[in-house]
Amino acid sequence: MPLNSSHPLVARRNTPPALIRAFRGERPERTPVWFMRQAGRSLPEYRELRVGTDMLDACLQPELASEITLQPVRRHGVDAGIFFSDIVIPVKLAGVDVRIVPGRGPVLAEPVRTAAAVAALPELDRAALAPIRQAVALTVASLGDTPLIGFAGAPYTLASYLVEGGPSKEQLKTRALMHSDPSTWAALLSWCARVTGAFLAAQIEAGASAGQLFDSWAGSLSVADYTQNVAPFSAQALESVRGLDAPLVHFGVGTGPLLPAMKAVGVDVMGVDWRLPLDEASHRLGGDVPLQGNIDPALLDAPWSVLEAHVRDVLDRGKSAPAHVVNLGHGVPPETDPTVLTRIVEFVHSYE
Repeated sequence: MPLNSSHPLVARRNTPPALIRAFRGERPERTPVWFMRQAGRSLPEYRELRVGTDMLDACLQPELASEITLQPVRRHGVDAGIFFSDIVIPVKLAGVDVRIVPGRGPVLAEPVRTAAAVAALPELDRAALAPIRQAVALTVASLGDTPLIGFAGAPYTLASYLVEGGPSKEQLKTRALMHSDPSTWAALLSWCARVTGAFLAAQIEAGASAGQLFDSWAGSLSVADYTQNVAPFSAQALESVRGLDAPLVHFGVGTGPLLPAMKAVGVDVMGVDWRLPLDEASHRLGGDVPLQGNIDPALLDAPWSVLEAHVRDVLDRGKSAPAHVVNLGHGVPPETDPTVLTRIVEFVHSYE
């Protein structure tokens, strides 16, 4: 379905914001910057707003989700909003019993580990995505010329939560299922691709100007496992948005060895975590793809002289790519002093 004439990507086709220009491989006048998890626990206004509201409930209240998305844009002057939600929201909207346990993360009432359990997974009714569309529309109306980035969890990460029943650093049961029951694995990943693809499409159709596919747990995979058993389903998820002309970003944690395979699923921009210098990432990717990243989140708590030198190094190494959008190499830690993020934005915008 083509975007309507009021969509930011259509209305601003001749004057795209700096972030969109960078995502498309141009070098704008100043380097764009935003932060993964910029909306959330590091902001006192967020904590005040969230009192008494469950995380997943907050994601599904359009006015609340929109306000949370807008908070860091107002405070920090970043070049994009990132839609406030959670990667398990489409799983919940499909009817799967999942909740967020404070201090742990998404937890399922019943893990999904058999062919019968996969077959019983409910399909996502696109009408259930109405709160997402409403929240995006409200947010875009308030952002003005600042673009909104939509996001979704990659199928492997969704599958990991479903199989493990909650967060897992090594995904032992997930990787065991991948190899021991390939047909069940393919059915599970295809279901994940459908629900997360629909989730991302709803955001872009409602007004988001770009999308990011986030693979939290792909770093546990070998290149062969990723290429053969995961990448085809990430590509399937992105098929839902490929005709919308929105730039697509792919990011994973601990995925330095996987970067070329992750790029090959069909994206415009590669996110890089803090473990791999951007010039090396650009070399591995052939030097022809815009990069996003990759300030080490641990250094947000370092003295400014240390952090400034690190940000300067990130900016200099980012010059090896056709374009560069500054971000962290993962999300903002909850204990981060928000004034540090604002100072980084000011420094990046003034850097030449």
